[in-house]
Formats: sequence, structure tokens, C-alpha cells
Amino acid sequence: MIAVRHLEKSYGDRRVLEDICLEFPRGQVTALIGPNGAGKSTLLMAMARLLAPSAGDILLDGSDISAIPLREYAKRVATLRQTLDFNLRLTVEELVAFGRFPYSRGALTAADQQVVEQSLAFLSLLPLRQALLHELSGGQRQMAFLAMTVAQRTDLLLLDEPLNNLDMKHAVDIMRAARRLCDEHGRTVVMVVHDINFAANYADHMVAMRGGRVHSSGPVAQVVTRANLQDLYGLDLEIVPCRHGYLCNYFNPLPSGD
Repeated sequence: MIAVRHLEKSYGDRRVLEDICLEFPRGQVTALIGPNGAGKSTLLMAMARLLAPSAGDILLDGSDISAIPLREYAKRVATLRQTLDFNLRLTVEELVAFGRFPYSRGALTAADQQVVEQSLAFLSLLPLRQALLHELSGGQRQMAFLAMTVAQRTDLLLLDEPLNNLDMKHAVDIMRAARRLCDEHGRTVVMVVHDINFAANYADHMVAMRGGRVHSSGPVAQVVTRANLQDLYGLDLEIVPCRHGYLCNYFNPLPSGD
């Protein structure tokens, strides 16, 4: 799948990524977590080829991504960016069809149309297919952009803060969709998630970052511990095991030992 080797990114004298070495498990949801300014989105955008690293390598199935033609890369890696332009006068269906551009170059085939239909259905957007983007709620728009990403039919999806500014229902819908992409379709999802509880209950694997470096990484149970997260965020908290993962209580945690 995708791996990074000694990745660095600097802006002048300011280093935002330092010696990042990671491998992302195939067929799993990996959550990138950590405080603001940790370098999570910078790492994701470098993997998406939307930001050039200052040093190091990014490998996709063993090949340096810089050597892969962009059109071919777009058939293998899809990216949902954090900042979305929702002032476009497009319908939901027209937006989702853009996901087929690496294949059709704008001239949709019957097979492309079928993929668009399936992507709309996957995210329960068929009733909104003719709605204009600017008429939708923020959560509905986010689902539409995710459907466009799904329509690329790539093995790897990179999602940059897909839960940003969403209510609970739409956030759950996004995370359930990410799980289904892995569990039912064998895709690999790497996503930046600020809500530790969503990450702890939907992800398989976590990468915790702080100050442009990898703080810790591994299966959720290995990363979501009281000592590890207190060190990561500098905040007192407690971890409560639950049915599908863990609940991280950082609002009013019990004192240590209670």
C-alpha cells in the first residue's frame, strides 16, 4: 500500500514534518490524530501529491509516487480536501460525476454512469441527485463530495478532516461510510480526525502526531491509552472501554486511581 520514508517538509526555517517513517495497513481505516499544528494535514496532502515534500520518499505499492503519471495516480488514490468550494452551481449528480474524470476525461460512458449511480446510492444521496450544492446543508455537501471521491473507485482514499463542522448524525454517516468502504469493498482509508472518540470507535489503526513528528502509531488499543493520550495532548483524561472501542473522557475525568 502506501508508505513514507524519512519525509520532511519545511517552509523556510520552519519545519512542519520531520523524519516521518510510516506504513499504512491495507484494507483498514487509519486515523491521523494529534493537536493542532501537528502536521497531520501536511502529511496527508504530501501523500495526495498536492504538496511537494522537502525530503524523503512516498511509496505506493513500492513505487515512488513522483514517478507515477498523475492520471494513473488519480485512478489509485482519491483525496477529499478540507476546504471545499460549495458555491459551484452544480447538482449533486454532476459533482459526483467529476470522480470519473481520470477515466472518461469528461465524456461519461455507460459504465461511468453506473459508477456514479452506485456512489450516490452508497451514500444515500439518490433523493438529492438533482439538488444544487449551494442548496444543501454542510453535512449533505460533505456527503456529496465524499461520493465524488468514492466514484473514483481507487484502492486508497485520503480524507482531510471529513468531520469538520458536521453535526453528530452526519459525522456518524461519514465514519460508517469509511468503515463500509474497508469492510465491504476492501478499500484503504487514511483520514485526519480531530474527534478522538470517532477515531477510537471506527478506526483500526492510528497515527498520533505532535510537533511535526510521529508521537506513536499502531492498533487503536495500543495508541488509545490514558498515559499515551495525556502525553500527546497534555490534558488529563480517562479511557472507558465500550462495545466497539473506547470513550475518551477529557471533559471531567476522574482522578487517577478512581
